[in-house]
Amino acid sequence: MADTWRAFCERLADCGDVLLRPDAPTTPLDQAEGVRYLSRLTRTALNMLVDSADPDFPRLFLLTDDTIKIGADNPDNLYQQVVVRGDREYRLTGQRGTVPYLSIGSKANRYAIDGTMASTGEIEFADVAVEDDGTFEIVASAQRQPGNWLPMADDTTLLIIRQTFNDKSVETPATVRVERISPGPDVPALLTPQAIEAQLFGAAQWVRGTANTFAEWTRWFMAQPNRIYDGDQSVFYRAGGDPKIWYGHLYYDLAPDEALVIEAHPPECRFWNFQLDNWWMESLDHVNRKVWVNGANAHHEADGSVIVVCADRDPGYGNWIDLSGHRSGTALWRWIEAHDHPVPQCRVVKV
Repeated sequence: MADTWRAFCERLADCGDVLLRPDAPTTPLDQAEGVRYLSRLTRTALNMLVDSADPDFPRLFLLTDDTIKIGADNPDNLYQQVVVRGDREYRLTGQRGTVPYLSIGSKANRYAIDGTMASTGEIEFADVAVEDDGTFEIVASAQRQPGNWLPMADDTTLLIIRQTFNDKSVETPATVRVERISPGPDVPALLTPQAIEAQLFGAAQWVRGTANTFAEWTRWFMAQPNRIYDGDQSVFYRAGGDPKIWYGHLYYDLAPDEALVIEAHPPECRFWNFQLDNWWMESLDHVNRKVWVNGANAHHEADGSVIVVCADRDPGYGNWIDLSGHRSGTALWRWIEAHDHPVPQCRVVKV
């Protein structure tokens, strides 16, 4: 088995090629973040594809958190995942909590193959029957079920639970439990050399596929610097995005004496927010820095509009977003369940 470990490490080392892309940034900060990013992807890949990989004994885990960041992860979200199989049936039970937006999607996770995570079913809790005490039960399966039902398909491999908060400090997250209810083994199979080899090699391939998928997205956004990317939204949905969300990605590129100002008129919607990300599409440090704003905590102008100022220091007007030492990177504006999708307008100003 020593050869298996060495082969895994060699495949993992090859993932570092993403750092050498001709379009990748070369500053010490961006390269250091790139190396850390690969280490984070490795951590979550091993959790998902080794420790939490048995669909007969589903285990909830966090694909991203406040340090593991992937694909413009939302600072206002709690992301929970569970590995499943499309030919199994599962029961999800729990307590609704007070989180404003709660959805569950079944996905065909193909990040290791072609960078997609297509939806095979979606359910949002505005459409879920919840008991008076806040408890709920949902069945996830390929065959339609009575009551609350989350569709799956033959190629479903993952469930994603998205909890979106206005304020995590005061709102209560939902609690969710997942169990297989279709026939299957009573205890997990003992580990074999073939199984761990497949899991490790799959994890390395997932790291490579994920890193290159979002590096390619950044390359697209770089073609339209300092403006919202006007590409096809279906690309973002095929990568695992929530179909009720409009995604306004952008690439910012600023000189040392410049700031990015974004102006928007929020439509009627369930939720909106804006965040700054680095070149690798990781959200910036939203625990210790002011790198995002949402509709609940934003300062609105007299006419209801919102001004966001991405700068090194607080300019004293609008909503300041800390560049956190970056002169270039990516960012994202979201509208959730909006009646329309106005594109926020961007301009570069001297400071």
